[in-house]
Amino acid sequence: MNQTVQNGTTLSYASVVTGSVRWRIALLVCAAIAISYLDRQTLPWAIKAIQTDIPISNQIKAFLDSTFLVTYGLMYVGGGWLLDRLGTRRGFMLTMIFWSLACASHGFAGGVIALSTSRLLLGMGEGGGFPAATRAVAEWFPVSERASAMGIINAGTAVGAVVAPPLIAVVLTQVYWFGVAPWRWVFFLTGALGILWAALWWRTYQTPERYKGLSAAESTLIQSGSSTQTGGVIENISLASMLRHRETWAVIGAKFLTDGAWYFYLFWLPKYLFDTFQLDIKAASAVGWIPYAASGVGALVGGAFSSWLLKRGKTVNQARKLALGLSAALMPWVIFVPQLNSVAWVIFIFSLAFFGQQSWSTLVMILPTDMIPKSAVGRLAGLVGFGGAMGGVLLGQVVGWLRDHNYSYTPALIIAGSLHVLAFILICLMIPKIRPLQVQLAEQQ
Repeated sequence: MNQTVQNGTTLSYASVVTGSVRWRIALLVCAAIAISYLDRQTLPWAIKAIQTDIPISNQIKAFLDSTFLVTYGLMYVGGGWLLDRLGTRRGFMLTMIFWSLACASHGFAGGVIALSTSRLLLGMGEGGGFPAATRAVAEWFPVSERASAMGIINAGTAVGAVVAPPLIAVVLTQVYWFGVAPWRWVFFLTGALGILWAALWWRTYQTPERYKGLSAAESTLIQSGSSTQTGGVIENISLASMLRHRETWAVIGAKFLTDGAWYFYLFWLPKYLFDTFQLDIKAASAVGWIPYAASGVGALVGGAFSSWLLKRGKTVNQARKLALGLSAALMPWVIFVPQLNSVAWVIFIFSLAFFGQQSWSTLVMILPTDMIPKSAVGRLAGLVGFGGAMGGVLLGQVVGWLRDHNYSYTPALIIAGSLHVLAFILICLMIPKIRPLQVQLAEQQ
C-alpha cells in the first residue's frame, strides 16, 4: 500500500481518502461560489427582458456592472478583514444571507436607480465570498493540496455560470406567477437558493480542530502541512507590513489586469452574442453555457496541474509559475474573434479563453496562502480581489463608452487578449521566488 510520512506519522493514502472530510468542505464552498456566479449572471442574461420595462443603454449597463464591482472590490478587502475576525463559519453565513437578499431585491426594482442600488448591495455581500473560500482552504488543506482544493472551489464559478443561461431562459419564458414579470422571478428564485445554502453551511461547517468525526489520519495530515508559518515568526502580520513588499503589489496588479478581462467576458458575452449574431435568449443560452463549462474545467486542471508538479518534486515557485504561464498562453486567441463569422468558432475561442482564465484565477488566488500565515490570508485575499474588481470597473467602462460611440468589440477584445500575458510578466519580474512572506520579514529584522 502506498504510504506517506508526515511529521513522523505514517499515513496510508487509502485512510486519508476514506476520511476525506476536507474534500466535502471544498464541495460545499464550491456550491457557494456557484450561487454567487449565478446571482451575478442574472442581470447580463436577463438584460433584454429587463429593457422592456427599464430603458438601459450600453453605458448604463456598464454603470450597473461597475456599481456591483466597486462595492464587490471594497468589500473584498472589508470581507477579508471581517472574515479574519468573525471566523470562516459565521462570516461566510452572514455574507451569503446578505448577498442573497440583495439579489432578490433586484426583482422589486422600478428603474435604474433601484437596480444600481441592488447591484451595490449584491457586490457588498459577494465581496466576502472568495476571502471566506480562501480561509476555508487554509484551514482545511495542507500546502500540497491547496491548489487542487481551490481548483474545485473555483470550478463553482463555472457551475453557476453554466446553470445561469438555461435556467434564466426557462424562467423568462415559462414563469408568469401571480402576474409578476418573469425577469423579476429570476432574482427572487436565485436569492432563495443562497438562503438555503446558508442554513446548510451553519449546520455543517467547523474548523478541523472542532469537527466531530474527523479521522486521526486526516487530522494529522491537515495539521502537519497546513501552515506557511516558519519557526520564531509572529503569525499576525499587519496590512501595512504586507504592503511594504513588492510581492503583494505584484499579485494585486496581476489580478487587476486579468480580472479586467474576466469581467468583460462574464458581463458582456451574452450581449456580444445578442448584438453580433442577433440571437434571442433561447438560442444564446443554448450555446452560451459552453465557455463557462470550459472555465470550470480550467479551474480544476490549473489547480490539479500545480499540485501534480509539487508532488513530483517541483518547488512551489516552479509549480505555480509554470501553470500560470501555460494558462496565460491561452488568452490572446480572443483577439481573432472579430474575424470569425461562425457562432461555433466564436464559442470555441471564448472557451479557450475561459479555460485559461479560470486556470489562471485558481493559481493567483492560491498565492496568498503560499506567502502569508493563515491569520492574514483573508486580508491579502481581499486586497487581491479588490484589485481584480477595479480592473473590471475600468475595462467595463471603456467597453460601454466604445459601444455607445459606435465602436465594434474589436478594441475591447484586443485589450482583453493581452492582459494575462502582461500580468504573467509582472509576476515573474516582481516575484523572483514565491515563498512565505514572513520569512522575508524575518530576514529584515
